[in-house]
Amino acid sequence: MAKQNDIEEIFFKFLMSYKFEEANLDYDKLERHKTALQTLADIGNSGVSLFDLNKRQIVFYSSNFGQQLGYSKSDYEKLGQAFFVDKIHPEDALKLSLNSVSIYKIFDNFSSDDKLNHKLISEYRMLNAQNKYVRLIEQHQFIELDKTGQIWLLLGIVDISPNQEEFNGIKCQFLNFRTGNSIPFEASSKPSYELTNRELEILKLVKNGLLSKEISNRLSISLHTVNTHRQRFLEKLGANNSFEAVMFASKFGLLD
Repeated sequence: MAKQNDIEEIFFKFLMSYKFEEANLDYDKLERHKTALQTLADIGNSGVSLFDLNKRQIVFYSSNFGQQLGYSKSDYEKLGQAFFVDKIHPEDALKLSLNSVSIYKIFDNFSSDDKLNHKLISEYRMLNAQNKYVRLIEQHQFIELDKTGQIWLLLGIVDISPNQEEFNGIKCQFLNFRTGNSIPFEASSKPSYELTNRELEILKLVKNGLLSKEISNRLSISLHTVNTHRQRFLEKLGANNSFEAVMFASKFGLLD
């Protein structure tokens, strides 16, 4: 069973890799966001939070946060996010942490625009005040970058899931909310991801934005050979296109 220190080991210690310069952060934006997000929570009755990667903690909870589960502010005021982490079903908490690390790595490889155009939608179980597990839907998206383009402020919006049927595990999807493209983050079956060195080399170049012809010239191999390798890593990763291949390979740590 996953303990809270397991979660910190997997996720919160990962956050230590992010380094910020105070000169690159505009905390006036944070204060302005708090007012707007409280209004959003009041209108939609959603629980809203804001996570600061620089401080590595949640810096804003809407006044109604936790009420959907029967909790009041006094319940979590001292412990903050640790209170809610402890309420997540232990199996779900471990998977959510692993997914979070993978998602952060994907965001790090995005352009500044794409970092602000994608969100992760997760469904998982959390204990309510009556000590019963309830399924929640939580959306996470970055709403501010620092002046260097590094991800900074993470918005969280949580609601009770309309689907409360018995389901063991989590559901996640990665959504580009500008284009509507959605990709399930948990593959239905485990793909084979034993890529050859050449396939990995080409996949990394694809991730860096090179076209097949540019890869052909860079590696001094034929265009046909490049496209053959591309088709093979798509099949091995169970991906439909190069974007999915990069995302899945990042999840499995192949592009580290």
